[in-house]
Amino acid sequence: MAARKSPDEMSFLEHLEALRWHIIRSLVAIIAVGIVVFVAKDFVFDEIIFAPKRLDFLSYQALCWLSNNLNLKDALCINEIHFSVVNLDMAGQFLTHIKVSFILGLVVAFPYVFWEFWRFIQPALYEDEVRHARGLVWVCSLLFLVGVLFGYYVITPFSVNFLGAYRVSEEVVSTINLGSYINVIAMISLAAGIIFELPVAAYLLSKIGLLTPEFMRQYRKHAFIVTLVLSAIITPPDLTSQIIISIPIVILYEISIRISARVNRKYQERMR
Repeated sequence: MAARKSPDEMSFLEHLEALRWHIIRSLVAIIAVGIVVFVAKDFVFDEIIFAPKRLDFLSYQALCWLSNNLNLKDALCINEIHFSVVNLDMAGQFLTHIKVSFILGLVVAFPYVFWEFWRFIQPALYEDEVRHARGLVWVCSLLFLVGVLFGYYVITPFSVNFLGAYRVSEEVVSTINLGSYINVIAMISLAAGIIFELPVAAYLLSKIGLLTPEFMRQYRKHAFIVTLVLSAIITPPDLTSQIIISIPIVILYEISIRISARVNRKYQERMR
C-alpha cells in the first residue's frame, strides 16, 4: 500500500478527493445513527420530542422546585400547556420523522463528524500546533452536547410555553403545526450547542491572532447586553428566567477571555 502523501505533496484535486471521503464517512455515520433513530420512533417522539408538552417533563419539575426554594412561589412553575400540535400536510408526519431522524443523527454522530474534520486539517498543522490542540475533538464534542442538552432542557421549556401561550387576542387559539414545533426545538437546541463552542472558537481565533483578551474585555459589557437581549427574546418577559439563560453564556464568555489570555501569554513567551 502506498504511503499517504504529506499535504505539501498533494495537488488541489487530491485535497478535494481526501475531503470528499471525509465527508462521505461523516454522512454514513449520520445516516447510520439516523436509521436507528428512525426505527426507535415511539421512544424518540414520546420521550424526547413531545416531552416538553407534558407537565411531568423533568425541566418543569426542576423549575417548580427551584421556584419554591427561592421563595418565588409559582413564578417559574408551569402548570398548564396552552397549545396543541397538529399536522396539516398529507406527508407532514412522515417528512417530520425523517427530519428528526437526521437532526438527532447529526447530534449523536457529532463527535465522529468533528473527528473526521480534524483528521482532514491535522496534516496541515505543525507538530507543536497538533500537540497544543490535543483533546480538541473531545472538548468540542463535550461542549456541543452539553450545549444541546442545555438548549433542550433549559431554553426550550421557556420558549415553547411562552410562544405557545402568547395571545394577540382571546379570539385566537394556538394550534401549532407539527413542523413549526419541531423547528423551534431543533433551532434552539442546535443554536445552544454552537454557542457553547465559544471557548474553542476563542482558542482558535487567538492562535491565529484574530482575537485578543484585551478586545474581549473591552467589549465585555456589549457582550453582556447582547446576551440579555437574546435571553429576553427567547424567554418569557421576567427577570428570573432571563438570568437563568444568561448565566451559562456569561460564564462561557469569561472562560473564553482566560483562554485567549493564556494563548496570548504563551505566544509572547515564545517570541522572547
